[in-house]
Amino acid sequence: MKASARNQFQGTVSKVIIGAVNAEVFITLKGDESLVASITKESIDTLGIKEGIEVLVLVKAPQIIIVSDFGDFKVSARNQLKTTITQVTLGAVNAEVVMELRGGNLITATVTNDSVETLGLVKGAAVTAIFKAGAVILAVKS
Repeated sequence: MKASARNQFQGTVSKVIIGAVNAEVFITLKGDESLVASITKESIDTLGIKEGIEVLVLVKAPQIIIVSDFGDFKVSARNQLKTTITQVTLGAVNAEVVMELRGGNLITATVTNDSVETLGLVKGAAVTAIFKAGAVILAVKS
């Protein structure tokens, strides 16, 4: 698929929980990493989402938040993926940070150059990429 979302992962639906309006879709990526998407019940029906099917997961790079130290805090974002930074490319104002997940997938975030400096984001650093379940878009082959 050609799409503007930098982050595209192949995964398998492992569980679907349907609520009154939305559904939670649990997806397993390579390396047994998992993430959660929150989509409408209508999308579940339209896309034919069910356990065992292959899906393409899309997440825009600006939706990814990089955490270098949680301190004593917990966050509400459902998706919290432990990563290692593989590349930091500074721009005039923003930077692109590429991170590798345990299973080998790459995830890219765009953050300010100030954030790169403040968080000490350098190649080889262990960080957590977090994003809300609502930031996940799912696609299936027709």
